[in-house]
Amino acid sequence: MTAELLESARALGPRIVSDRRTIHSHPEMAYDEEQTSTLVQARLRDLGIPFRAGLAKTGVVAQIKGELGEGPCVLLRADMDALPIEERSGVAFASEIPGVMHACGHDAHTAMLLGAAQLLLERRSQFAGTVKLMFQPAEEGGAGAARMIEDGVLSGPPVDAAFMLHVRPELEAGQVSYGAGPILAGADAFSITVEGRGGHAARPHQAVDPVVVGAQIVNAIQTLVAREVDPTVPAVVTLGSFNAGNRSNVIADRAVLKGTIRAFDDGLFTHLEQRLRDIVTGVASALRATANVEFEMRYPPAVCDPAMAELLGESARGLLGSDAVFTSRPQMGAEDFAFVLQKVPGAMLWLGVKSPEWAEPKPLHTATFDIDESALPIGSSALVGVAIDYLNRS
Repeated sequence: MTAELLESARALGPRIVSDRRTIHSHPEMAYDEEQTSTLVQARLRDLGIPFRAGLAKTGVVAQIKGELGEGPCVLLRADMDALPIEERSGVAFASEIPGVMHACGHDAHTAMLLGAAQLLLERRSQFAGTVKLMFQPAEEGGAGAARMIEDGVLSGPPVDAAFMLHVRPELEAGQVSYGAGPILAGADAFSITVEGRGGHAARPHQAVDPVVVGAQIVNAIQTLVAREVDPTVPAVVTLGSFNAGNRSNVIADRAVLKGTIRAFDDGLFTHLEQRLRDIVTGVASALRATANVEFEMRYPPAVCDPAMAELLGESARGLLGSDAVFTSRPQMGAEDFAFVLQKVPGAMLWLGVKSPEWAEPKPLHTATFDIDESALPIGSSALVGVAIDYLNRS
């Protein structure tokens, strides 16, 4: 079945690539994935697959029932949103939307799951039970998975296991990896607002400069991991944005800094959040300013069930051969599929997308991100393979 499945996926490759390129050239931010959702619905409608739209605003969930009778339900998930990045990949189908780009592969994830839908439909006679397809908005900080769970994606019928894949630029196309246990860190996002007193650039002694205060906060925050965390425990605190003022001769009255905390342990998260508040307010007070820290929703760590991870790895080895399947180490990236993994056992697969012609990977979340599209049929067939393997072994 595996050789035939991969051959069928490759025959379907031009459609998967076409869908990926259409989505890539029309990227949409979290909860605004209207065109992408419409494309997904159109493809499902053409295939005759029943679906429900409007979960978490733009999310879609579809079901494919096996012809061998009743059985468990397995969920396959893809995300649909893009990032606020100006594309510089140089591809012919680059983003047509200024300042928005599919820089994390969600266009590929959606196209691969649509390809998997057709492959599963053609193989209904090979399994019992139900495969549920989850097309999710707002993975990039919007917790779209959590909202889809609230809207019932895991019920009707209840989901027994869940799988997803994510492109990985560091792996060659044709290779995949997986892991058990905590595979991705939890993450939150925070905003620091520094309130100073504006003034003329020539008279700084009459002002309280929030840029200087913010700069001191940036330096002080570097001690959070270096001096607050056991060196053997993974943790990250990163500031990704610092905005204040818009004129060279004006001292602003406010600065806003944005960042993220990453960790695998809830207790460490709580400690770092509290110490961040202490440092920010203390530094600001010492420099005659005030500062406030606000935290957004925290993503939990993505914890892959050991049995589901091994099933995923075994299925991938059957599809691609043992030499193409590797074991993953935990990463400090975050993924809101973690909300699904809190509810049902599941696992995630890393899909290699680096072209052998590239000297270096084209990294996620960068303006030059790109993938080797020969990996797309591999992703579709890997999703189908693990779904059928799960249903036939349950």
